Amino acid sequence: MAAEHGAEHAAPSATDYINHHMTHLTVGEGFWSWHVDTLIMSAALALLVMFVLGRAARQATSGVPSRFVCFIEIVFEFIDNLVGEIYHGNRKFLVALALSLFTWIVAMNTMDLLPLDLPANIAGAMGYEHAFWRVLPTADLNGTLAMALVVLVLVIGASIRAKGLGGYGHEWVSAPFGSHPVLWIPNIFLNAVELLAKPVSLAMRLFGNMFAGELLFMLIALLGLAAAQASGIAFGAFFIGQVALATGWAIFHILIVLLQAYIFTVLPIVYISMAEQHH
Repeated sequence: MAAEHGAEHAAPSATDYINHHMTHLTVGEGFWSWHVDTLIMSAALALLVMFVLGRAARQATSGVPSRFVCFIEIVFEFIDNLVGEIYHGNRKFLVALALSLFTWIVAMNTMDLLPLDLPANIAGAMGYEHAFWRVLPTADLNGTLAMALVVLVLVIGASIRAKGLGGYGHEWVSAPFGSHPVLWIPNIFLNAVELLAKPVSLAMRLFGNMFAGELLFMLIALLGLAAAQASGIAFGAFFIGQVALATGWAIFHILIVLLQAYIFTVLPIVYISMAEQHH
């Protein structure tokens, strides 16, 4: 969150600073480009979450749990109760899905609370002063859309499992207006719009909120950039302003981190529950 650049280098302009922090480490070009930072951060945090949950499972005993195990049990019970309120069938798989989504997304969203210039400082220490690296995977639409597409596949699979392939296909041509052949085309069109709207809304909601939060941290960091270029009273004003605003926004942003993870966890369960209902 604090803008830290070597004094021996010319201070960047505000536009250069924002553009640098908005640029992904990319390989390839055009449609076939890959955001390496998003892929690596997502995978690394997934492994971290797996390690933490696995360690808690191994440490769980019938006796008095440790604080760590107790905390994980509280999270698990919260997810289990949440899924139980929405889905009334065998919820074993959905609890595992919801727990994975919630903990993983919280871990990814929390990366927004790291110092904004930390990747640049690490890259500079390694000799790559102008390296690009965005630590927040959920501020990349490619990442959130990929997760939403997996949810879409699960929704379709749950519907086919509950109704059979024939029943699922019949629903496409018979709902919501009826099974008359004249109504097949509008039925298919509306069902396609409804189905595609689910992953798009999931991906855009998470991306939009986290992208906006990341951008606001960048704008606050510009006060630090201004402080580096000022002196005397101006330096103190910019520095105090940056610390105060960054601290206040970080505290409020914790709520956004948890809320967006909660929403992305609840909606797939709702979608799967609706997909298994017969029309």
